[in-house]
Amino acid sequence: MLAEIITIGDEILIGQIVDTNSAWMARKLNAEGIRVKQVSSVSDNREHILKALAEAAGRADIILITGGLGPTKDDITKLTLADYFNVGLVLNNDALKNVENIFKKYNRPLLEVNHKQAEVPENCEIIQNNNGTAPGMWFNVDGKIYVSMPGVPFEMMYMMEDTVIPKLKTTLKLPVILHKTILTVGEGESFLAEKIADIENDLPENIKLAYLPKMGQVRLRLSAYGDSETGLREKLEQFTARIVERVGHNVVAQEDIPLEKVILNFMAGKGLTLSVAESCTGGYVSHLITQHEGSSQVFFGGAVTYSYDLKESVLGVKNETLYQFGAVSQETVTEMVEGALRQFKSDYAVAITGIAGPGGGTEDKPVGTVWIAVANANKTVAKKFTFGNKRIQNIERSAVAAFFMLITLLKES
Repeated sequence: MLAEIITIGDEILIGQIVDTNSAWMARKLNAEGIRVKQVSSVSDNREHILKALAEAAGRADIILITGGLGPTKDDITKLTLADYFNVGLVLNNDALKNVENIFKKYNRPLLEVNHKQAEVPENCEIIQNNNGTAPGMWFNVDGKIYVSMPGVPFEMMYMMEDTVIPKLKTTLKLPVILHKTILTVGEGESFLAEKIADIENDLPENIKLAYLPKMGQVRLRLSAYGDSETGLREKLEQFTARIVERVGHNVVAQEDIPLEKVILNFMAGKGLTLSVAESCTGGYVSHLITQHEGSSQVFFGGAVTYSYDLKESVLGVKNETLYQFGAVSQETVTEMVEGALRQFKSDYAVAITGIAGPGGGTEDKPVGTVWIAVANANKTVAKKFTFGNKRIQNIERSAVAAFFMLITLLKES
């Protein structure tokens, strides 16, 4: 079963807003066995919308449309849909009652433009909007299902979860799609592909493998398709186990979660705590950790010690170490991580110091040189990395490398 998503609005095309609706809808549809064939964004233009609808109907069974349902003149989706189906608009009493109740609730006068929001193409079923004035619309025409919803994300999300997905499940016979994600770190996409080539060749037609690389990480996503779940999950798990065994220590998780969340879950489960000492990453590692709910159970905090003075005064790095070996060195990063353990009294610590760029490099320490250390009370591991000359990428790669070193130490301890 194939779907296409069409987002309507000039504000998307000029970059004024980011289209988060499509990604959210695609995840929800996929979970129900509906594969998204294409995602399109079109302007608030009648001809563009008509063409997009006609092309989508040639590719997909389900066409989901968001945007252009507001009360202003530039919101033309409803009128264009009426033209597309060659029908007129009619006043829907349920939609009108919803609009009236909303305006009554906020003690505001009902304007004519708001009254017109209750007018819909005569061949649609309305989808009640419990969070706004614009109703959604469901069309079932020539074996194709069209669903038009507001572009406001929370309005669309409620419609999808409360009405659209349940209605699709009762209207259509949907296949089963199962996914399994293997998160790997420290090995490139091409090396992984070569390592598991024979396993990939053994995959049956209804199981697909996708490589999803991202800055020092590769997610291997296995997707299994079938008419029922019977036997499908077992087959998926068999291939997952083969890949995990083959890839070995580079596998850090068998679920689709961020790398830092893998660490938080592992440490929380064992009652362990963590602190950081950051230099060239400028607090990025701390940011990644603390964006997750419950991180305070594991994360004590740390320090961004950019200068020599702070490395000395906060972490206890020796003055002679800094001036003999420099801030970017094995000796300095070792004293940083052991100073973090000592000062912040955590079970584990991470330290990073390097030259993020684009300037500051030397012949023996070029831009992209980074030293990372991880430690607990019994062991300290320090490692040198040489990344590229792009500042942001160097910061991101440093964080990923640090997390991989930390999870390796955690598993060894």
